[in-house]
Amino acid sequence: MDEDRFNIELRKFLKEVGVTSQREIERVAREGLVEGGTLKLRMTLTAENAPLEHVIERTIALDDGSPS
Repeated sequence: MDEDRFNIELRKFLKEVGVTSQREIERVAREGLVEGGTLKLRMTLTAENAPLEHVIERTIALDDGSPS
């Protein structure tokens, strides 16, 4: 395995995941598609050809808590 090439491809993948995920999260928040004041997120990373399942969960408040 070429470590440099692997790291470059991995970073490209992670950048795509991060950028596109952020866009989608911002879209649902902006369009008012979230029920309640928090967004409960779960990201699951799997691979078709490897025993990989990594789950990250986070709850994000939609407002900053300051009075309007």
